[in-house]
Amino acid sequence: MSRRTATLVVSGLMFIALAVAAMFTSVPYGELTPGPTVNTLGDYRGKPVIEVEPGVQTYPTSGHLNMTTVSVTSKGYDMPLLGAFVGWVKDDADVVKKSSLYPDDKTEKEVEQENAEEFTSSQEHAKVAAFDALNIAVDKQVVVATVSKDMPATGQLHAGDIILSVDGKPVASPDDVGAGITEHKPGEAVEFVVDPADARGTQRTVRLTTVAAEDDGRAVVGITPGVLPKFPFKVTIHLEDVGGPSAGLMFALGIIDTLSPGDLTGGKFVAGTGTIDDKGNVGPIGGVTMKTIAAKRAGAKYFLTPKGNCAEAAKDKPGGLTLVQVDTLDEAMAALDVIRTGQGTLTECQK
Repeated sequence: MSRRTATLVVSGLMFIALAVAAMFTSVPYGELTPGPTVNTLGDYRGKPVIEVEPGVQTYPTSGHLNMTTVSVTSKGYDMPLLGAFVGWVKDDADVVKKSSLYPDDKTEKEVEQENAEEFTSSQEHAKVAAFDALNIAVDKQVVVATVSKDMPATGQLHAGDIILSVDGKPVASPDDVGAGITEHKPGEAVEFVVDPADARGTQRTVRLTTVAAEDDGRAVVGITPGVLPKFPFKVTIHLEDVGGPSAGLMFALGIIDTLSPGDLTGGKFVAGTGTIDDKGNVGPIGGVTMKTIAAKRAGAKYFLTPKGNCAEAAKDKPGGLTLVQVDTLDEAMAALDVIRTGQGTLTECQK
């Protein structure tokens, strides 16, 4: 065997060894890819995404107001080094540290639970912001926010229970609940009248014996009261297997379009993302590049983009997709007016 041939053979064997090592050597990374998109004006698994209580006036809609998602590898997935290299060069994948997806001190189930809670919270914020935009009054109600373990309230009161009164006195704020409890000495009984969280039961009276708080000895029962909106009618969002707060903006727009005459999109295909608060402020989200790709693949022509994500999204903008910068629900509504009518100027994202 000549020296040249021997060199080629050794080099080939080394390359094969490195390739095998890359296939079987895992690295602490995960991958983000474009996920499903869902039209908030349409149906999902046989049900309308946005369902309004029977008897409430709704209006026909057209076009699309798609919320977008990102698919994420599981915490248990051991990414091979070769897979990381492939992901880094692909246009439709983001390889990131696994710890940014799943903190070391939390299990995958705990992360999924947090995402589910954020998703539910985003729906409530979307409803409040949409109702406010429609000038529909929303009241407040005092609820049980949390229940501590091994306390008098454990198993007797539940998160989400609506607190109507304490010791016969109506409550209008969480402070009223705290004051009603601390009027007692530890060991004395306090009486709550509540509507159950699941809305299936009937109003009930719960009598609890207070105990002393560990820090200052005041009377407590082991609950934290909070405030939730009380809507004049029920709006239900049917969407499963989705987590996080990033669909808030698109839910709010879908609710507005469903409850108001006219047509927000004019039949156009609009997608988007962004958190939303009760005031209608739109916040940035993660994985925006993957979401713009998902939107383009679904057929979107416009993508409502939180201002805080615009520079990142514009770096790798899919061809034929207009990235529209929005910072509030009002700005999103104004952008849809331009898209629908073709009159006016859109504020597009810049690098």
